Amino acid sequence: MPRHDLIIVGAGPVGMTLALALKDSGLDILLVDARARGAARHDPRVLALSHGSRLTLERLGIWPQLQATPIETIHISQQGRLGRSLLTAADYGLPAMGYVVAAGNLAAALDDALAAAGIPIQGDSPVSSLTTGADNVTLKLADGTLEARLVACAEGSIQGSDAPELVERDYAQHAVISVATPVEGHAHRAWERFTPQGPLAVLPCGSDCAIVHTASPAEADALMAEGDDAYRARLQAHFGERLHFASVGPRARYPLLLRYRPDPVGPRTVWLGNAAQTLHPVAGQGYNLALRDVWALAQVLLRADGDPGAPDTLAHYASERRLDRQGTIRFTDGLVRLFSNAITPLAHARGAGLFALDLLPPARHFVAKRMMFGARAWP
Repeated sequence: MPRHDLIIVGAGPVGMTLALALKDSGLDILLVDARARGAARHDPRVLALSHGSRLTLERLGIWPQLQATPIETIHISQQGRLGRSLLTAADYGLPAMGYVVAAGNLAAALDDALAAAGIPIQGDSPVSSLTTGADNVTLKLADGTLEARLVACAEGSIQGSDAPELVERDYAQHAVISVATPVEGHAHRAWERFTPQGPLAVLPCGSDCAIVHTASPAEADALMAEGDDAYRARLQAHFGERLHFASVGPRARYPLLLRYRPDPVGPRTVWLGNAAQTLHPVAGQGYNLALRDVWALAQVLLRADGDPGAPDTLAHYASERRLDRQGTIRFTDGLVRLFSNAITPLAHARGAGLFALDLLPPARHFVAKRMMFGARAWP
């Protein structure tokens, strides 16, 4: 039975980033994926990357290959109410607060780097179950079994009696995503607009704008059924007049929920990315948190002496990531709960809070640094 030091389940951006971060570790690494190799290159989503994520991707040598659109300003407001705040990269001496990249472009750069490093990816190999033992983990695949001293679950749902518990909350919201062409240039500004139906994000993406339009499931049905011109008019009315949309491209949708494992490690297993936490897209923290998890795990494993799946090694990783994971999960969940309602007293309080955020630099810097570097970024 083939035995490896580390098997990474999931060859998406999270799993491939972990493998690349460990390419010089001396570990015998294998990635397995339910899809054919290269499938992630065709991922149609866009990702919002923080400045901190750019620094990590630069360390990995990936950044120059990415076609990234900088976000120089973030405009935060609520529909039909006073109060707004601006976060500007110039306030921090940075070229951008964050960046927007195509998920497929990121996956292609990672795949090419892994091929150059000689790290194998075994495609068309869905994992049906894993069984942990004292010294190894056994993975059952459709065409055989594999063993590893450590398994990193970076995608999908894998059955295993030792998997950490999942906490789930359905937000009763769906995201309708699309790409819109603005009449005016977007000037590298991102908008986060809170409405009673849920947040609306408009992100600069090349010369266009990536749209994440949150709605109830029934409203999402209606939005998906409308023609392009009718939906463009609906989007324009929902967003307001700060930017005008000339056209909107094809739409897709997905349900929004919070799903996370309070403890991201188990016996000889560690859970990363959506397998560890799935967050609401508000504030764009999902992949950025995953990337911080991946980088921290790689550093722990690089310092580990001998067995990568040793309980002390995994406990050290979990302890190191606890503050940032819990803080980011609570921050994202809190934003959704606070802003996705039409309760009048709360609406007034939200407006006052946005005014305060704009008028008080320490408060604004507190929020901005956590968006760029996570909950462990001290003032």
